[in-house]
Amino acid sequence: MLAQPAAASPWRGPLRDVSLRQVVRLSVAGEVWRVRVSNLFGDEPLVLGSATLTRVTALDPEPALDATTQVALQFAGRRDVVVPPHEEAWSDPVAQRLPAGADVAVQWHVRAGPAQASVHPGSRIKSWSLAGSHANEAAWPGATPQDGWWHLAAVDVQAAQPRPVLVATGDSITDGYGVPPGSYQRWTDALARRLAAAQRDVAVVNTGIGGGRLLRDGLGPSLVSRFERDVLARSGVTHAVVLVGVNDLGASHRGQATTPGSRAALLDELKAGFTDLARRARAAGVCLIGATVMPYGGSGYYAPQPENEADRQALNAWLREPGRFDALVDFDALMRDPARPTHLRADIDNDGLHPSLAGYRAMAEAFPLQVLERRCAPGVNAP
Repeated sequence: MLAQPAAASPWRGPLRDVSLRQVVRLSVAGEVWRVRVSNLFGDEPLVLGSATLTRVTALDPEPALDATTQVALQFAGRRDVVVPPHEEAWSDPVAQRLPAGADVAVQWHVRAGPAQASVHPGSRIKSWSLAGSHANEAAWPGATPQDGWWHLAAVDVQAAQPRPVLVATGDSITDGYGVPPGSYQRWTDALARRLAAAQRDVAVVNTGIGGGRLLRDGLGPSLVSRFERDVLARSGVTHAVVLVGVNDLGASHRGQATTPGSRAALLDELKAGFTDLARRARAAGVCLIGATVMPYGGSGYYAPQPENEADRQALNAWLREPGRFDALVDFDALMRDPARPTHLRADIDNDGLHPSLAGYRAMAEAFPLQVLERRCAPGVNAP
C-alpha cells in the first residue's frame, strides 16, 4: 500500500472525531503482524485515540467482522498515538496467526487529522467512516463508504520462515485501473493467486500509483523519488518489478509541441532514471525485474503521434538490452496486437491505454515465476 496526497472526496478533511474502517487482504500467512500509520503528506499532527485489527468474514454489501478475533493495536505500549507531520509510525507487533488470503479490517479513531491527508485513492476497495469513537466495535450502522485508504501505509505479516517478497510498482496499470472495488482482479492479485495455486510461499506487495511517472510527480510522487520508501524499504523485500513510463511518454506531448531535441532529452532522462533504479536495487540486494511499456495507440487520453510511438519502441529496445535488469517481463510483446503493434490486442484492451480484466490475468500468467528463485546479493547483481 502507498500513501499519496488526497484528492477531493466526500471525506473532506481535516478529519475530526471520526472512526475509519479499512480492509486489506493478506497475500501470505504469518504469525506476527503490525500496522504502519502514515502522516507523510500532512503539515499537522495526526492524532489517533485507539486502533484495532479484526478478521473480516464477508465484504458485501459492507464488511462483516468476527468480533472474537479483534485485537487492540498499541504504539510503544499505548492505545493512542500522535504521528508528527511528514512521519510514519509502526504499531507494536502482535502475535496472532493470520492465514494467506485473509481479509482484515484496520479500524482507528481519528481525534484530529491534518488538512492534507495521506491517502491512496486506488485501493480498489471501499473504506468506511462513522462519526465518533468506534474502533472497538464490530457493527457500524450508518457508516459512509468511500474508495481509498486513509493514513494506512502497510500491514506487515511476519512468517516463521523467510520467503520471497515481490514488490510490484509503477502506474495505474499496476494500481488496477478498471478493477471493480472489492473484486481483487489487479494483475498482482491474479499473480498472488497463481503463486498460491503453485504452492509457492511468496508475498506480493502492490505500490502502484495511478497517473504515476518515473521522473516527475503526477497524481503522486515520481517513482525515482519514492523508490526507497515504497520498494527498497518494504519489509523483507527480495524482488521488485517496475512497470512505468507510459505516463512520462504520454504527458510529454499533451498540450505542447515536441521537437527532436526534446524527445531525445526525454529518452535520455528515462534511461538515466531506470539505470538509477537498477543501481539502487543492486546496492540493496533486491532483484529488479524490468518491464517493457505496453502500446497505447488506441488511447484518446494521450492520442500518441508516430513520433511518440517511435520513442516508446526506442525505450523498449533499450530496456530489452541484456544486463539492464536482473530479469525482464516483455509486456509489450505479450499485449500488443500483432496486426497493429501500436495498439493493445482487442481481447485484452479496456480503453486503449489500460488492460481489461482479461488483460490483467494475462499479465499475471506471463510473469516468470522462476525469477523469484534467484537471490541477489548486495552490490553484485546485474546490471
